Amino acid sequence: MNGKTTTPLRNDCFALPPGVNWTPVEEALERLRSRLHPVVEVEHAVSLSQINGRILASDVSAPRAHPPSNNSAVDGYAFAGPLTDVPCSLPLIEGRSAAGEPYMGNVPAGHAIRILTGAVIPAGTDTVVLEEDCEVRDGQLQLNGTLKAGANARKAGEDIKAQDQILTAGTRLTPTQISVLASVGVDSVDVYHRLRVGVLSTGDEVKPVGSAVTDWQIYDANRPMLNALVAQLGYELVDLGHVLDRAEEVKAALERGSEQCDLILTSGGVSAGDEDHVSKMLKAHGDISNWRIAIKPGRPLALAMFQGTPVVGLPGNPVAAWVCALRFGAPAMALLAGGNWFEPQGYLVPAGFSKNKKPGRSEMLRARVRDGQVEVFGSEGSGRVTGLAWSEGLVELDESAQQIEPGTLVRFIPYGSFGL
Repeated sequence: MNGKTTTPLRNDCFALPPGVNWTPVEEALERLRSRLHPVVEVEHAVSLSQINGRILASDVSAPRAHPPSNNSAVDGYAFAGPLTDVPCSLPLIEGRSAAGEPYMGNVPAGHAIRILTGAVIPAGTDTVVLEEDCEVRDGQLQLNGTLKAGANARKAGEDIKAQDQILTAGTRLTPTQISVLASVGVDSVDVYHRLRVGVLSTGDEVKPVGSAVTDWQIYDANRPMLNALVAQLGYELVDLGHVLDRAEEVKAALERGSEQCDLILTSGGVSAGDEDHVSKMLKAHGDISNWRIAIKPGRPLALAMFQGTPVVGLPGNPVAAWVCALRFGAPAMALLAGGNWFEPQGYLVPAGFSKNKKPGRSEMLRARVRDGQVEVFGSEGSGRVTGLAWSEGLVELDESAQQIEPGTLVRFIPYGSFGL
C-alpha cells in the first residue's frame, strides 16, 4: 500500500481559466489552496513517542481535567480564606500535604496545615499563604497581612476541563502539543501518514556534487537544498536524483516518482525551451498548467498531474527555486499532508535599505534583521546562492510601485514562519 487516499486530485485541478496571463501572488495562492486536499491516509492510535512532526488527523478531547484537583502554587500553609482580621494566628494541625502525598483528612475551621508546591489542597481549606509571608511560633501560624480566598491556589480544571477539545485536526504536532496530550493522559492519537515528497533535478549542465565537472557545467545546488527543506518540514524524502535533458530519462524519473511519492518537486526544465523536457513529458503524459505568477524571482511555476501524482515544477535558478518552494510549495505540502494551509507570519520592520520598486510584480528580497532594521542582500540575481546562506528570511513587496527609504516599514517574513 502506498499510503495514498481514495480521493486523489483531479487531473485538471491546476487548469487556469481561459485568458489568464499574469497571476498576482495572492490570487495564485488562493487558487492553489482551493484545488488541494489531503492525499495521504490516516494511521490510527500512534503513540506519543512516534508523533513528533506528524499531522493530527482527528480532534482530541481531554479525558480528564488539568490540573485534576485543587493544588498549591507555592510552599506555605493552607487554611480557609479569606483572611481580613489581621494580625492573627491559626493553630497548626499535625501532618502536611505534599505533591504525590496528599493529606487525606479534613482541616478544622480556623486551623492551618503545612502544604508544598503542587500538593492537593486539603478538604476544609482553599487558600495558601507563602511561607516567606508568615512565621510559625509554638505551633501557631502567625499572619500579619490580608489574603483573599483562593490566593496561591490552582483550581481543578483551570487549565483544561474534562472533555475540552485540546487539539484540532490538521495541527502539526510539536513537543509543546505532545506535552498537552500527555498532561491529560492521552497516550496515542490518529495522525496522517507522512507525506512522501520526491525531489528531482534536471539539466545537462547540472552535475551532482562529487562528480567531475568541466567549465561549462555547474554543481547541483537545488537538489540538496530541496532535499533538506523537505526533511526539515517533517516529510518523508524520496530523492529521485538528477537526470539529463533526455525525454526518456525524464519520463522514467517521473514514473518512479509517481509510484513512490505523494508529491514531486522538480527544478529546471519547466519553461517552453527546446530542452525543457519536464514540461514536454508532463504535457505529453500528464496534465500541466504553467502559472505565470507576477513574482520576482520565480515567475514560471509549473503545476501538473502525472499518473495521479501532483508535480510542482520549480524554476532552475537556486534563488527562484527557494522562493517558490517556500511561498507556494510549503503551504501546498502542508495541505496535501493533512495539515492546515498557512499564510506565513510577517512583521513590519523599518527598512535599512533604499529601493525604487516598479509596479506589476511582487518581489521577494533575501533579508535579515540587524539592530532593529531589515537589511537586504546586495544583489537580486537568482543565481547568487551566497545570498541564501546570508539571509534569515524574505522581504515581501507587493505589486504596487514603491519608493523605499531607510526607515520605511516593510514586511519581513522570517524563515521560521514557513516551518523551518
